[in-house]
Amino acid sequence: MSHEIKTVAELRAVIGDEVPGLAEKNIDFLDEFALEYLAKSPFLVLCTSNADGQLDASPKGDGPGFVEVVDERTILVPDRPGNKLAYGHLNILENPHVGIIFMIPGTPETLRINGRGQLTADPAILERLSARGKPATLALRVDIEEVFFHCAKAFMRSGLWKPESWPERHKVSFGEMFAKRKGMGEEAAAAVDEAVEQDYEVNL
Repeated sequence: MSHEIKTVAELRAVIGDEVPGLAEKNIDFLDEFALEYLAKSPFLVLCTSNADGQLDASPKGDGPGFVEVVDERTILVPDRPGNKLAYGHLNILENPHVGIIFMIPGTPETLRINGRGQLTADPAILERLSARGKPATLALRVDIEEVFFHCAKAFMRSGLWKPESWPERHKVSFGEMFAKRKGMGEEAAAAVDEAVEQDYEVNL
């Protein structure tokens, strides 16, 4: 017997019916509550998709309020130096629809914004979005279609903002990954890790 869910009716039989009126929390502009949240948020995850529906989720962060509010239906997300793979950028060129989840450390509720994105290299905008004495590399203009707050349950279950529940920092070694996949030795792994650390120091 298959337990795969293929229809709306099958889905609703498992999770229940939508709570009447709950979707009214979704609006199409930035109200005072969303504006206050954006002013304090130092981190977001940007979700994009290419024309074939292949997805990418990219973290972006900077000082609190690093996303500029142009007006109640428009924001600008600065892009800083990265690895130049540009998965999200390439997706936006094919499919402008974007979804963003904003977070504030210690705050279990999140803010979600959906809309249509457009990349810009306007020098005036990039200069305005400067950080650490450097203009933004690019900027993503988002024309807002939907804004809503998401409840705290996921953060409460995970204990994400509870330091007492945190494990020791997990070591991620790009050097070890690269060396293993390429059949290279420890010396190559160490060189890659050193290059990554230097990039963290000088190329934010």
